[in-house]
Amino acid sequence: MDFNCIVGLDEVGRGPLSGPVVATAVHITDFSVLKDMKFGDSKSMSARRREELFDFFKSRKEIKWGVGKVSNNIIDKINILEATKLAMRKALNDLDVKPDLVIIDGNFKIGIDALELPVIKGDERIVSCRVASIIAKVIRDRLMDQYDLKYPEYGFRRNKGYGTKEHILAIEKYGYSKIHRKSFKLK
Repeated sequence: MDFNCIVGLDEVGRGPLSGPVVATAVHITDFSVLKDMKFGDSKSMSARRREELFDFFKSRKEIKWGVGKVSNNIIDKINILEATKLAMRKALNDLDVKPDLVIIDGNFKIGIDALELPVIKGDERIVSCRVASIIAKVIRDRLMDQYDLKYPEYGFRRNKGYGTKEHILAIEKYGYSKIHRKSFKLK
C-alpha cells in the first residue's frame, strides 16, 4: 500500500507530577536531509544535543511539525492517557498537512480520520517519531524552565516536573502549585 503523507507522532510528559503533556506530529518530505545524522530518541541524549537537533530541524523546510499541549488541569479531568491522545490530535491539527498514515509511538490509537499505526518504541524505530520525541522534549523542557522562574521552590529547571526526591519534598513543604497534577499520587 502506498501512502502520500506519513506523519510520526510522539509525546513527552506523561509521567511528571506537574506541567502539561506535549505531543508533536512530524512530516518529513525528504529523508535525505537526515541521512548522515545519527541520533536516538529524546531520552538517549543530552539537553544540549536535543537543542542542537531542534535548531537543525527548525531550519529545514523538509521537516514540518505541529505541536499539541494539554494542561495539568485537563489531565486531572480526563486522565493522562486521554490527555495524551488529545495532545496528539491537537498536534495533528497544528500540522499543515493531512496525513493518510499516522505512526504513533505507543500501543494505542487516538481516534482520527486516517490510518493509525501504533508502534511500541516507535521513537527508537521510526525516524519521524524520533524527531517528534526530540521536538516535544525541547518544547516541554523550555516550558518547565519558564515555570521554574515562576515557581523556583520546586526546582522545575532541574526535575522538569518529574517526581524527584527534591520535588516531592518541595510539594510537602509548599503544597501544590497551579501547574501540579493533583490526580497524580506522590510516591
